[in-house]
Amino acid sequence: MRSIRARRAAMIASAALLVLTPALANAEPAPAPATALPQELVTAIQRDLGLSPEEYLAKADAGQKLVAFANDLRAKFPDAFAGAWLDPAGKPLIGLAAGPGVDAARKAAEDAGYTVKDLPRSERTLQDQLAKAQDWISALPQPLAGLVGGAAVDVVNNNLVLRVADTVDVGGLQLPDFLQGAAVALSPALGSVAPPVADNGGAPADAMFGGDSYAAENAAGAFRCSLGFNGTNASGATVNISAGHCDPNRGAPGTSVVFQMPSEGVFGPRIGAFERTNLQGHDFSIIRIDDSVAYRFQNNLVRVPGRSPLHITGTADPVVGAPVCKSGLTTGFTCGTVNAVNQRVSVGSRTLENGFSANICALQGDSGGTIVTGDRALGISSASNVGDLQFCEVAQVVTTVLGDSPQLFATPINAILADNPGLKVRTS
Repeated sequence: MRSIRARRAAMIASAALLVLTPALANAEPAPAPATALPQELVTAIQRDLGLSPEEYLAKADAGQKLVAFANDLRAKFPDAFAGAWLDPAGKPLIGLAAGPGVDAARKAAEDAGYTVKDLPRSERTLQDQLAKAQDWISALPQPLAGLVGGAAVDVVNNNLVLRVADTVDVGGLQLPDFLQGAAVALSPALGSVAPPVADNGGAPADAMFGGDSYAAENAAGAFRCSLGFNGTNASGATVNISAGHCDPNRGAPGTSVVFQMPSEGVFGPRIGAFERTNLQGHDFSIIRIDDSVAYRFQNNLVRVPGRSPLHITGTADPVVGAPVCKSGLTTGFTCGTVNAVNQRVSVGSRTLENGFSANICALQGDSGGTIVTGDRALGISSASNVGDLQFCEVAQVVTTVLGDSPQLFATPINAILADNPGLKVRTS
């Protein structure tokens, strides 16, 4: 055992966390022309990423090609594969470790045009260490259990990272020997980006796209969240895929009614009810849309509320270094870079597993909203380290002073689809 005095570890840019999640079979649509991006999204891409629309789409497409190649390489050479990521310039990299098949893996990667980086440990070795770390975290007694929010694999630096509460002194935390050398990332406790209870009212709204607002009501009140991706369930019924913690009656399907909510404190007509809600592991909900308004959701569009939409062409898997943008009712389009995948973090009493994060600002009310890479569905917004602040400008200043950045944590859309056989995202 060893005692540590934690130092802040930035969870951004080239010090990105984690490894690739297992990819699911996706359609491979051609990259959309830059002119197909709505102006509000273009503005966010240029402001937050410093990229042109063409560069954004090209980098997103490169990320998905890397995911597909990495999945194949991982399956063929599990003892040599050590991860894959995009560097800050957008260059795709393949990590390899000494082991059976490493020479063949290197040849395959280089023949495919990828740059290989030699690393000391394979992804399989790090994943085994991660599993042990998560078991250790689960067994921690109080109050130590509240200090460690989760563990992850830093694919870029080929190391484990522990997410520890942002306290002045955690020198009393004893780490087991197998975590010798693990990095420690100090951060504030995560909270959902769902809003406080909203006031009731009444006003109709127009057709509903991903990113638009809705209210979920029970006897105690209502919560205002952002719609996720429109889709269909296994029976072909019209649904919207949003966040599980936006359901006031969590775990009791059909008991929470969903309304349009065009503005703060203003309820529109009923649009449906929660068909399924899940909080532990993957944070998602499936809202069954009422037949009378189903036509309003039979589209594949994502937008900033009231603005021009983006057409979703398929689904994608998160990869470290890929550019991503989220849409939500509070902060609209904000963009960043994926810096963690396949991670486990604690959010209050629940645990997010196999999620990803990006240096994106998201505030209360953005929960449930869409996250895209290029023009493909990537995930659903779930938690933020700045969710209790009122403005992204304030969040940026506060986190910069602390040596960190805003972080949005999300559930991958393909993980949600895998949990719900027959569930589909509407695409063009």
